[in-house]
Amino acid sequence: MVKNVICLWYNGTAEEAAKFYAQTFPDSAVTAVHHAPGDYPDGKQGQVLTVEFTVLGVRCPGHRRVIDRQCTH
Repeated sequence: MVKNVICLWYNGTAEEAAKFYAQTFPDSAVTAVHHAPGDYPDGKQGQVLTVEFTVLGVRCPGHRRVIDRQCTH
């Protein structure tokens, strides 16, 4: 049976959100945190880029999203 994967995008709060979910729901955990190895155009070395976590046993990768403009529609 194929399981769903829920991909979530965060504005710099992926690690905090993953920790919150892991503490709130059973069968949930933060499994990995990946940091930027160096500076890049929209960020700095060491910033969290992706977080791997599960919520209620469902895999949920969280990604850092850089917003340079707001949606207008």
